Amino acid sequence: MGKQSIDLAQFDDDFQNEATEERGDFESVPDGKYQVAVEKVELTQSSTGNPMLKWTLRILAPRFINRFLWRNSVFTQNTLKYVKTDLHLCGLDLERLSELPKHLDKLLDVKLEVTKKTKGDNENIYFNRRIETAGGANRYQREAGDALVPF
Repeated sequence: MGKQSIDLAQFDDDFQNEATEERGDFESVPDGKYQVAVEKVELTQSSTGNPMLKWTLRILAPRFINRFLWRNSVFTQNTLKYVKTDLHLCGLDLERLSELPKHLDKLLDVKLEVTKKTKGDNENIYFNRRIETAGGANRYQREAGDALVPF
């Protein structure tokens, strides 16, 4: 009778995506504009039970490179127009929202310019525009440097 094997595979994705930064590096990224790539997007439920898209965004430029920003898009009658606008900005136009789960992978690695704003205890991430990177990473970094001068 051998020992029962413990299946850890269910944790593989989360484990792989865990940041390996120093402990002192977990302060919030300051407000400002950033260029990011969509690292992960999952359909889940908010604390109120509404459907929600949970975005994980990896910063590409101009500073805090490889740090993360998170954004939750909760679906309600009042927020659907914003969700639709965000999906369109990411290049995903759907006829029905119910099709979204089949197309989440199309949002991965989309490059965006975002703005982070803090008001009180609330941190908000706004999607400004999609960034095309046809010229490769060097062109992308150069554009980021030109467009995003720290203020």
